[in-house]
Amino acid sequence: MVVLDTNGGMHPKERAALGRAARKDAPRSAHEEYQPSVKRPDPVDVVEAQSATRLPELIPIRYGRMLESPFRFYRGAAAIMAGDLADTPRSGFTAQLCGDAHLLNFRLLGSPERHLMFDINDFDETLPGPWEWDVKRLAASLAIAGRENGFTDAERATVVRTTVRSYRERMRLFAGLGNLTVWYAKADADALWEMAERKVGAAARERARRAMTKARGRDSVQAFEKLTRVVDGERRIAPDPPLIVPLQDLLPDVEREALEEQLRDLIELYGHSLESDRRHLLHQFRFVDTARKVVGVGSVGTRCWIMLLLGRDDEDPLLLQAKEADRSVLAPFAGASAYDNQGHRVVAGQRLMQAASDIFLGWARVRGIDGRQRDFYVRQLRDWKGIAAPQLMTPKDMRVFGELCGATLARAHARSGDRIAIGAYLGGGDSFDRALAVFAEHYADQNERDHQALTDAVHTGRVRALHS
Repeated sequence: MVVLDTNGGMHPKERAALGRAARKDAPRSAHEEYQPSVKRPDPVDVVEAQSATRLPELIPIRYGRMLESPFRFYRGAAAIMAGDLADTPRSGFTAQLCGDAHLLNFRLLGSPERHLMFDINDFDETLPGPWEWDVKRLAASLAIAGRENGFTDAERATVVRTTVRSYRERMRLFAGLGNLTVWYAKADADALWEMAERKVGAAARERARRAMTKARGRDSVQAFEKLTRVVDGERRIAPDPPLIVPLQDLLPDVEREALEEQLRDLIELYGHSLESDRRHLLHQFRFVDTARKVVGVGSVGTRCWIMLLLGRDDEDPLLLQAKEADRSVLAPFAGASAYDNQGHRVVAGQRLMQAASDIFLGWARVRGIDGRQRDFYVRQLRDWKGIAAPQLMTPKDMRVFGELCGATLARAHARSGDRIAIGAYLGGGDSFDRALAVFAEHYADQNERDHQALTDAVHTGRVRALHS
């Protein structure tokens, strides 16, 4: 059980006083500071240390993706930034963190009631910690994306200030609301659409409309049609090496059979982490096939399996993704998780931060064919997901998107942290907003230096990259 400092036993006025008092030790303007520590490790060493526990044949794909641009590098560099954030000012208040709150981890998702929502998506690094860390990672991601789009300094600063202002104002709004009202708060996509119609241009409105339509079609049936085929009368996952490799193409017969049995065990064990009604639903499906899948940027090299299950008949699919969960990159700086199972850590953090989570979200621990125990979390492969395209955004578009992200992050933090103290710390002025606009530019500079370090490491042969 994780207990965060919500200070529920204190009077709201006392909690607000704590927030204002925190400005003395951590002035809001001080958050603009970023200066790399003299003990800062080589960024390539940090990335290589993560790679040491991953599948070696996939590591070059990870590096190839990180090389593509500073923003792609940033997506894979959460571990590097975690160490940098540990040296920045903090107010002393904590919340459940996403741990990797860059702009592409905010997207359209389907609720269990089949409503389209806007929420945080990726929780591989979730852990309780200083709320500022998530806000700073989001702010820096917008500055980096803005640079790639050719935005001016002033345009990028406006994007970041708007995002942080949205976080600050929404947190102050939540500070005045009751606990249940905060818990039930959510961002319905239809309401967001109405806002977008008023704030962005025709091209952005059309992209948003298409994204919502596409998201509603991205489900198990769509994934089933795209990722599977009939082989000798049996439905199987179609190969797309090296990104999707069916189990039968991955290992010799004896090892393959052993691994398949362990993956069947994973599904059985994972079922115990579900609510009883959802476990009942899961048991109405039968295991058919599995394949290893390469996902994301930072996650490349971790063990990730997609599993095909069929229900009433061969046209009733359920596609699950079982993803390896390792220790959060925040743990060396924020402390170890209260959960022994890292998959449980991910699921607990996701359920705490998201307004509504996938009905098949759960976890398991299994022993691999190499004898090592590994933790996994499991969710549906696709569940009405829609992702932003920042490369197509104008400065105005990105301001609106950043505003949505800031409000969403505030709602997620308000569910677990002391929203009254944090809101009082932030205050009604724009001191914190302006500070993070400066911080974001400093960190964008650092990210470019780190991206260049990886580029140099590939050129000298220190590491190998493969583009895919």
